[in-house]
Amino acid sequence: MIASLRGTLVSLGTSRAVVEVNGIGYGVAISERHALELHLGETVQLRTAMIVREDDISLFGFVDELELGLFELLRTVGGVGPKSALGVLGQMEPAAIARAIAEGDDAPFRKVSGIGPKTAKLIVVTLAGKVVAPAGAPPVVGAPPQSASTRTAGALVDALTGLGWPERSAIEAAESVLNAEAGAEAQPLPVLLRRALAELGPRASRPDERGARS
Repeated sequence: MIASLRGTLVSLGTSRAVVEVNGIGYGVAISERHALELHLGETVQLRTAMIVREDDISLFGFVDELELGLFELLRTVGGVGPKSALGVLGQMEPAAIARAIAEGDDAPFRKVSGIGPKTAKLIVVTLAGKVVAPAGAPPVVGAPPQSASTRTAGALVDALTGLGWPERSAIEAAESVLNAEAGAEAQPLPVLLRRALAELGPRASRPDERGARS
């Protein structure tokens, strides 16, 4: 596995660079934001992820271990492939990614090309608690602080509606899950989401049944 490259930058595009190491040129996919920081002819060092498929071997390059780690985490989310993960890093700095996930805010991810509303919601839900905002990141100024229970309920309802459930059903399921046991709001959002989905499962009815009642 090629874990890093250090050499001369001999070719540079908005999403691809060629780094020459001991006479061998390695093509590396990079983010648009990273490309703006590079200059032809300079010596560069990239942390890399090598992805091997049946018919292809690709290298993805990053500024440091932090960006590489975020890339790997993003790839654990259903529906997020290497190109989409790189697209997120191209439009959002690590601190912005961490802040959006910590706040349960999927809006910044929806702005990334190739990331739809459901995938954006899954990024926030799947990576909740796995990404910590870097020390020294500026505080977010907004509405007055909410209780942990209120924040969790809001995030859970958002996750369910983002996955296609009606808001009323999402609210009922969230209340049921959070009221089921003391301290439920302190549990990880993905755990609560699975419970809410299990709660909603038995309630689901066929479209013709819903139409008959409306």
